[in-house]
Amino acid sequence: MEQHLIKEAKSGNAAAIEKLYRHFYGYAMSVALRYTNTRDEACEVVNDSYLKAFSKLDQYSTGSSFKGWFRRIIINTSIDNYRKNQKHYAVLEIDKAAAESYDSDAVDDLTKEEILGMLRELPDILRIVFNMYEIEGFSHKEIGEELGFPSSSSRTYLARAKQKLREKFIVLNEIRDEGSVR
Repeated sequence: MEQHLIKEAKSGNAAAIEKLYRHFYGYAMSVALRYTNTRDEACEVVNDSYLKAFSKLDQYSTGSSFKGWFRRIIINTSIDNYRKNQKHYAVLEIDKAAAESYDSDAVDDLTKEEILGMLRELPDILRIVFNMYEIEGFSHKEIGEELGFPSSSSRTYLARAKQKLREKFIVLNEIRDEGSVR
């Protein structure tokens, strides 16, 4: 069914384009939300991604995964959005991240909303590098090339992101512990 919709959309069928949009909207938002600060910003990235995808639909190879092809467009659009707004962000000081221990059972208790909330609280560059490396599977070299810095910076940003997430997790865990004592 998906390939049929894509074929129809390639031929300019407006109904097929709308069905494709609806079919992949939730997926597109889930990817964009990991790279942006707000839902509004994610909506902007998703809509820009759809515009790019539909204008380049003729470049999509029917035999490959449309979802993977579209995910790459969403990620690139998110990075473009970050670059466009980068002048508004404060310069980030990079520190060495120290490893801390944590209770692995407590990690299992995290909800999707809590995880996304912690990710959204990260500075943009840390969130983008974390998503690209840990979730999307990019190498540090690829991340560096995509974002315009050395792969060693990607490693440092990733370590810093993990450190910040550990700190946020510890605070969240302490709040939970205080709530359960009462």
